[in-house]
Amino acid sequence: MSLRRLDISGLRNLRKVSLKGCMRINILSGANGSGKTSLLEAIYLMGMGRSFRSSRLTPLISHDLNECILYGELESGHPQGYQSLGLMRTRRGEQEFRVNQAPAASAAELASVLPVQIINSDSFVLLDGGPQVRRQLMDWGVFHVKPTFLDLWRRAQRSLKQRNSLLRRHDKGGRDRITLADLLPWDKELAESARDIDALRAQYLEDMLPIFDEVLQRLVEIPGLTVEYKRGWSPEKDLLSALEESFQRDARLGATTVGPHRANLDIRIKGLPASEVLSRGQQKLVVSALRLAQGRCLALQTGVHCIYLVDDLPAELDRNHRITLCELLDEMKSQVFMTSVDADIIEDRWQDRSAIQRFHVKQGEIFCN
Repeated sequence: MSLRRLDISGLRNLRKVSLKGCMRINILSGANGSGKTSLLEAIYLMGMGRSFRSSRLTPLISHDLNECILYGELESGHPQGYQSLGLMRTRRGEQEFRVNQAPAASAAELASVLPVQIINSDSFVLLDGGPQVRRQLMDWGVFHVKPTFLDLWRRAQRSLKQRNSLLRRHDKGGRDRITLADLLPWDKELAESARDIDALRAQYLEDMLPIFDEVLQRLVEIPGLTVEYKRGWSPEKDLLSALEESFQRDARLGATTVGPHRANLDIRIKGLPASEVLSRGQQKLVVSALRLAQGRCLALQTGVHCIYLVDDLPAELDRNHRITLCELLDEMKSQVFMTSVDADIIEDRWQDRSAIQRFHVKQGEIFCN
């Protein structure tokens, strides 16, 4: 999977630009604030339907415009020779997704066509942030290699929404206080989908984590590092029993406190949270190893290569680690978009120089070198 063209209109300071002639390795250089990261953000939006920089919509759109529009073309085995993706967002909160010119029901359809991974200065949140961030990382991989996962995840979310709605009603203390019997239909539905979600997650991690260990050893030696999957409820109980036991606590809090939505990847160094032990540079290498391992796992199981977005590679990494990370990306044969203030720092790290395209970004405009 590789991006051959990207048209951007109204995204931050990229008012109307086109990225054409993309190669396997694409190096984006330019001064701070020129728009390099916004280019990566546009690709990420195309593949995820959301930004990696902000959860708010307004900052994405150029300050004097009402909407941002993205259009991309991907090299693929599609009958017409390429696949197209489109995305539109407005200040009023309206959004539209398109795949091969046809309306797409959700961002999941974009993601299924364009798998992307990001390595940037915010990578540390994967270690020092809450479980939701690590759960999203895990589910990205499960979604792309296990076709049944999305429907199961939606079933679980629907059950959770209904169950939590009933719990909040109970929490208000009105006359219609609920009982365990009221929750039972949704508990059963949640337990059934959670069982299968748990199995898919566990199988995916069984396949991916050995690859992670191998990649991490290439990047850095960290004795005592462990990654453990926590499914979100006691391993000694089925979820239906766990939900029954948690009823009083859930009713008091007005929310379901056990289930697949509480899953986590527990990353530790000799029993301590990794974020409390590792330096910033080591944390970036651990996160990079996880994301590289996910790309390798995807390629091995599906034959699809994800696109890597690497923002400001030199930050927190010394020369030797930059070289090794580029070597690993090069070996994977995935398409890479990489930013740097100074392109020369990273350009000579690739075996096939003919696979490199340089772009210079200046004040929201793109120039092909």
